[in-house]
Amino acid sequence: MAMVASRERRLSPGAAAAPQVDAGKYVRYTPEQVEALERVYSECPKPSSLRRHQLIRDCPILSNIEPKQIKVWFQNRRCREKQRKESSRLQIVNRKLSAMNKLLMEENDRLQKQVSRLVFDNGYMKNRLHSPSVATTDTSCESVVTSGQHNQQQNPAVLHPPQRDANNPAGLLAIAEETLAEFMSKATGTAVNWVQMVGMKPGPDSVGIIAVSHNCSGVAARACGLVSLEPTKVAEILKDRASWYRDCRHVDILHVIPTGNGGTIELIYMQTYALTTLAEPRDFWTLRYTSGLDDGSLVICERSLTQSTGGPSGPNTPNFIRAEVLPSGYLIRPCDGGGSMIYIVDHVDLNASSVPEVLRPLYECPKILAQKMTATALRHIRQIAHESSGEMPYGVGRQPAVLRTFSQRLSRGFNDAVSGFPDDGWSPLLSSDGAEDITITINSSPNKLIGSHVSPSPFFSAMGGGIMCAKASMLLQNVPPAILVRLLREHRSEWADPGVDAYSAASLRANPYGVPGLRAGGFMGSQVILPLARTLEHEECLEVIRLEGHGFSHEEVLMSRDMFLLQLCSGVDENAPGACAQLVFAPIDESFADDAPLLPSGFRVIPLDAKTDVPSATRTLDLASALEVGSGGGLCALSDGSGTCTTRSVLTIAFQFSFENHLLDSVAAMARQYVRGVMASVQRVAMAIAPSRLGSHIELKHPPGSPEALALATWIGRSYRAHTGAEIRWSDTEGADSPLMPFWKHSDAILCCSLKPAFTLKFANSAGFDILETTVVNIQDLPLEAVLDDEGQKALFAQLPKIMQQGLAYLPGGVCRSSMGRQASYEQAVVWKVVGDDGAPQCLALMLVNWTFI
Repeated sequence: MAMVASRERRLSPGAAAAPQVDAGKYVRYTPEQVEALERVYSECPKPSSLRRHQLIRDCPILSNIEPKQIKVWFQNRRCREKQRKESSRLQIVNRKLSAMNKLLMEENDRLQKQVSRLVFDNGYMKNRLHSPSVATTDTSCESVVTSGQHNQQQNPAVLHPPQRDANNPAGLLAIAEETLAEFMSKATGTAVNWVQMVGMKPGPDSVGIIAVSHNCSGVAARACGLVSLEPTKVAEILKDRASWYRDCRHVDILHVIPTGNGGTIELIYMQTYALTTLAEPRDFWTLRYTSGLDDGSLVICERSLTQSTGGPSGPNTPNFIRAEVLPSGYLIRPCDGGGSMIYIVDHVDLNASSVPEVLRPLYECPKILAQKMTATALRHIRQIAHESSGEMPYGVGRQPAVLRTFSQRLSRGFNDAVSGFPDDGWSPLLSSDGAEDITITINSSPNKLIGSHVSPSPFFSAMGGGIMCAKASMLLQNVPPAILVRLLREHRSEWADPGVDAYSAASLRANPYGVPGLRAGGFMGSQVILPLARTLEHEECLEVIRLEGHGFSHEEVLMSRDMFLLQLCSGVDENAPGACAQLVFAPIDESFADDAPLLPSGFRVIPLDAKTDVPSATRTLDLASALEVGSGGGLCALSDGSGTCTTRSVLTIAFQFSFENHLLDSVAAMARQYVRGVMASVQRVAMAIAPSRLGSHIELKHPPGSPEALALATWIGRSYRAHTGAEIRWSDTEGADSPLMPFWKHSDAILCCSLKPAFTLKFANSAGFDILETTVVNIQDLPLEAVLDDEGQKALFAQLPKIMQQGLAYLPGGVCRSSMGRQASYEQAVVWKVVGDDGAPQCLALMLVNWTFI
């Protein structure tokens, strides 16, 4: 900051004036005085009165300035700093809005072209329909349209150009240029009829515009958005597909060929994991072309090399289904003032005919492709850009890259277990109990399973052993994946076995237990969810689960009794159409080291969009006999017998256990029994939440239906009426049959806390859970002091005697914090004492009026 003389308005016009003071108006500071004040400001922007007096005593050049004037200088300095930051923020927002406006204008132009083409096609078809004689006799137009197809059938050599090998750069460059042209027509043109997904609202802070294909070969998805990274950095991230595409097993770049125009051609072989135990994994053999455009944009386009395109043949790996990448890629344009505008197109043919008909929607639904690949790429870039800005809080002091690595390892370990590749060391267990609903595989190659950078012990002891995986799939009817996974996450005790949890925890110690069931006990206590990190759109969260329990022996009682799980939860937003949901967890010890070995297990639920060409009356959920799968596992059908199936989803379950060789058969029997018990529990939960059980209209964000919740909602409304003489304004929920529903749907956050000195939260309505960013289970351990800021706590404690005597008090607006550390403001807080049916105080109700996240 330039050291120039500054002037500050006096607070006290009548104070004694020094030579630098213009009495009644301003104090003029010399450059030396400003420099001294700036040094103090850099250390402490808001010094106390004692510190200001000490400053005058220690700095002789400030001796002629009054303490009040020093206070005014710091006030003005803080104001200028605040204005500078606000100006910088507004400039960033303005650049984002300008870039988004440009993007929307381009999107509007593309849609106008698409409308014009559809209007032309519509007029042509109307003329054909209204002129039957022309339609039956004049085939000139049809001949023009079909002549190309006829010529191709007569001359197959045109369709199959000669093969080109990797040593022929000119031939591969021709394929690359064709791919570039076709990709651009999809990214910015009308080659594909794009339909925007519901809920995708463009804006400066949104993930972007996401659309899926309609009536095209294969499945395609498109995304465009803004990120605050330079094009070269964006290109580097996108090309590292294994770092963000969770279904990618590995990518091998077999050849890199530079081109004369400064670009590169790469020949790539990629393998992906199987989506479920009932389907085979996919692999791709593609050409990837990276080049720059005249306007400074970067283009990365890709397509499969097949007989029709020409080019060298790729690897042929057993047990993989060869899928095809149609012209796809990324268009990265620089924005004025920094950042990039990104267009992403994914267009693939996943060879859906190779799977049973009931599972074909997994490979024919563009929404699944959009969620798993297209939107994931854009979100990953935005996440890294946000992390680079340093504005995102993270738990347990871990760096963002470390937490991302944990998430990737959990997903990869679960995918490895589901797919069970032989070259990773997996092999089926020959012993069986006669039923084929559960598949058991074992792996005795720790380096391939866990990773060479992680020590295989304690999973593999000196006695010899390995990893066992028990997996199965279920077909669910009318069960929203997000709700099912959320219930599995929040109510672990409904499906988990404490003995198996204890066995999993013991595998992290030097001397593991034997097989569960040989001793009683386990982790029977409560479950506490400790958040670590969330992605920007909250579509994925990483957390630590603490399971409280007791030991099995006197020695263990003296040690820590808690078990810890590292858990990854994704897709629990029920408003996302066609979203996949997943819950993956692995036991960890208290140290939670960055390189801790992980043995993931969990659940994955993928919706199966029903085909419109199959009458719903002919659909059935008893489809196990129609599935011709080998060792991939069986399918367990879930049906209510009503014959009114409208939506379906496939649930994949995989649990991994460590074992020692002499206990192989015992652990296998335990694993089968445990997974069957989990499947039975999931069936009960799914039947309970299916719309056929709850009525024709299911409320996705439903309140807990326990008698305690109903009684508490009744007491809250009745106590408010007794203290104020008026009813709570229940928004648009008047006339609800149950008093719980108006409470649950109220727009203001209502929090209930205990009357004990700790003031821990007990319950909340839907808005309360939103502002706290927590769950029904985790709210029980959240103290009120962790929610309200210092000013809010002071205001509450000052009014507490009045609340206990008179029953109600109004507090000024303030700021509160969620469990993830985000701040939210509210205009006013209303606190009242809640009394039960017997007149005894039960808790305090705190209503935060007109709250919003800052």
